[in-house]
Amino acid sequence: MRLLVVSQYFWPENFRINDLVAEFVRRGHQVTVLTGVPNYPDGKVFPAYRDDPEKFARYEGAEVVRVPMSARGKGGIRLMLNFATFAISASVLGMWKLRGRDFDAVLAYEPSPITVGVPAVALRAVKRAPLAFWVLDLWPETLEAIGVVRSPFILRSVGRLVSFIYKRCDLILAQSKSFVPQIKKYAGNSGRIEYFPSWAEMLFDVEQAVAAPEVQVQPESFNVMFAGNIGDAQDFPAILAAAEMLKEHRNIRWLIVGDGRMAQWVADEIQRRGLQECVHMLGRHPVERMSSFFKHADALLVSLKNEPIFSMTIPGKLQSYLAAGVPVLAMLNGEGADVVKNAVAGLTCNAGDHKELAKAVLDLSKKSAEEREAMGANGLALSASEFERGSLINRLEGWLQSLSFPASATKKQSEAR
Repeated sequence: MRLLVVSQYFWPENFRINDLVAEFVRRGHQVTVLTGVPNYPDGKVFPAYRDDPEKFARYEGAEVVRVPMSARGKGGIRLMLNFATFAISASVLGMWKLRGRDFDAVLAYEPSPITVGVPAVALRAVKRAPLAFWVLDLWPETLEAIGVVRSPFILRSVGRLVSFIYKRCDLILAQSKSFVPQIKKYAGNSGRIEYFPSWAEMLFDVEQAVAAPEVQVQPESFNVMFAGNIGDAQDFPAILAAAEMLKEHRNIRWLIVGDGRMAQWVADEIQRRGLQECVHMLGRHPVERMSSFFKHADALLVSLKNEPIFSMTIPGKLQSYLAAGVPVLAMLNGEGADVVKNAVAGLTCNAGDHKELAKAVLDLSKKSAEEREAMGANGLALSASEFERGSLINRLEGWLQSLSFPASATKKQSEAR
């Protein structure tokens, strides 16, 4: 299969699409990736790429075609410019760079923004290849939930763009079951929608991992670890409020592995609240090293803000947490929380409830090692049955191979010529 992947983010940026591309190449498919200039999450072009772009022209056997774009930088205007410039550049320059190339299918990866669908739809039309669109973030609802956009007019305009894109997809992949009705609202009856969750990026063999030296060993400590994006959606005000409530419990430590747009705010708040002894920011590290950090964790924390849209989401890190075999602390509503509760893979509390989070941390810290091990084992079992990487990729591979470009669209293309 000749597969074109359209993604605003790609290696050396750390996203699950990297793993998927590598796996498709290993399975014998010819994969081309249309992407932008790596600048996530710092908002600055990666120095290694800037110094030698040619080193990033291939990834695990896949060809990587890059187009220029504005870096994310700081602030909402820069972020919107980042989204818009990739969409335009990929649609125009990307089309030119891919001229004369044929593909059997196009796969668009949309953790955010929805604008990645613009070049994907354009390439579907020109290349006459069916389009599968993997939705990991719902627009315009997410924009409203995190306060990026408040104007009803702009939100309605984004909604019309979403509808335009969805109605031109041959297959829409929903990262959670709760996404499906919301997607149907914009897609109507024009597209096929399938539930397709994420998986752990790698096998998290925490038992065999060597503990990360970046974490200072503190005997008798209970370590709550957050790993991933430090952004507005993750509700760090609530996390830090819970840490402040428990700061007299000297054995409880909060370890934050990752980076993001709110990282500096979190660092400043740690100082302001006097949490330096119990909250430690460890920076961003490659996904391949996560097992070594998880080795220190007694609990893995996942959180999203108290917004209706986030109750429909299964955070991508949750699958990795379950695969690590470590108890999960979930400050979530909806489907993500249900995954943890139904599997008895940890403790949950309502999104945004810092008091309940503090209580859950304290309760989990007082459980026996055997009780916590049982929770971790439950998470591992769920990971194997519901989120197993090989099975999920098999499913996607089958869907992509079975897709065909609609005859009506082919006829219109021929008439246009």
